[in-house]
Amino acid sequence: MFDKIKKIYKLILASALLAGAVSCLCGFAFTLPKGVTVNGVEVGGLTYKTAAELVRNNIAEELKTRSLTVKGEKDTYTFRYPEINYRDNLFSLLKCAKKGDNLTCNVSYYLCGINDIARAICLNERTEVREPCATFNKSGEPFTYDVGNDGKEADEKKLIADLKASLSGDFTPVTLAYTGVNRKTTLESVKNSTKLLASFTTCFDGNNLTRVSNIRLAASKLNGSIVQSGKTLSFNDTVGERVKSRGFLPAKIILNGEFTEGIGGGVCQVSTTLYNCALLAGFSIEEYHPHSLSVSYVPPSRDAMVSGSSCDLKIKNNSGCPAYIRATTGKSFVKFEIYGLYGGADYSVTSEVTGTLPAPEESCDSPDKARAGKDGLTSQSYLTVTRDGYTKTTLLRKDKYQPVKGYRYDDPDGEVPPEPDPAEDTDP
Repeated sequence: MFDKIKKIYKLILASALLAGAVSCLCGFAFTLPKGVTVNGVEVGGLTYKTAAELVRNNIAEELKTRSLTVKGEKDTYTFRYPEINYRDNLFSLLKCAKKGDNLTCNVSYYLCGINDIARAICLNERTEVREPCATFNKSGEPFTYDVGNDGKEADEKKLIADLKASLSGDFTPVTLAYTGVNRKTTLESVKNSTKLLASFTTCFDGNNLTRVSNIRLAASKLNGSIVQSGKTLSFNDTVGERVKSRGFLPAKIILNGEFTEGIGGGVCQVSTTLYNCALLAGFSIEEYHPHSLSVSYVPPSRDAMVSGSSCDLKIKNNSGCPAYIRATTGKSFVKFEIYGLYGGADYSVTSEVTGTLPAPEESCDSPDKARAGKDGLTSQSYLTVTRDGYTKTTLLRKDKYQPVKGYRYDDPDGEVPPEPDPAEDTDP
């Protein structure tokens, strides 16, 4: 029953609409009384349709001579017919016309798609805020600074209101209004977050060319690293595998408590230098490994050995701001610098030898095998933090470095065995 009622209602509604449409068409076919003018146009005796076309053609032709201009700081925007169109009361006016009437049609102008146009103009006129920033450089000056600029927003609501007001009047040009948008940060604050926090340098034999090459290659892969706040830098992930195909060369390494030839010798000096710099910058150390033997380029308990994928150096930035790492090498040194936000604390690292482990000695059957031993040692290091005039020192680590066995050749002829190769006293 309900469905039948809906169908009947739809038929009645359709019939009413059709009757109205026919009535309008028939009405527009009637002719106007004699002597009727609209907007100065003689339309008497014409059908409503012909009269409407004649009057509206005149309105459109007059509108084509007019334009509306919006003046912005970046551009000028001009609109004309048919972007500007109009509405009128012509039908109701003609319907009521009487003989000899001199009528005036009410015309209102509008900009098609005014909201979209206003939005597009304001987007084009927007000047984005550019905050002060620093560009980190791998060489030369550590940072290049940009002071940035304030922004501007064109007032979209006011523009729409001004456009409508102009179209309701004499098409007076519209000038955009702007609101300033200030930078949220200052160049000074950017510079405060890029201060030098720490630097650390170790030295090496510049004549050991393959070792020097490995040091420079590893350092170059770390140079320019940016560690975001809360993130950890992995030495192995950053430097990558130490193999010939990646440019690493054979040089002295420590293997099973002995100095021997291996690919990538010297890389551990790079990781050790970075380790010390990270401590002095206030980084936390998430992973480190001591060498099995003591090394010559840092005091004991301040080394950081890396090897393959099993032994890594991982340093974490907890400063609240990004930290920037620079690595430079010279003829006989490698240097790390870490820049970032100074948190008000100063750091220092000290170490001490707590015991020695005498080097064992054995006799050998050839003078070529003879070498002096090297005592091992036990040691520990301390981290001292000074903040607001208060100093606190804590134990950083304890280590045990194995001795290097010596070999003695008892020559029956009384020959003195040769001194060990001094290169063996340098670590990878």
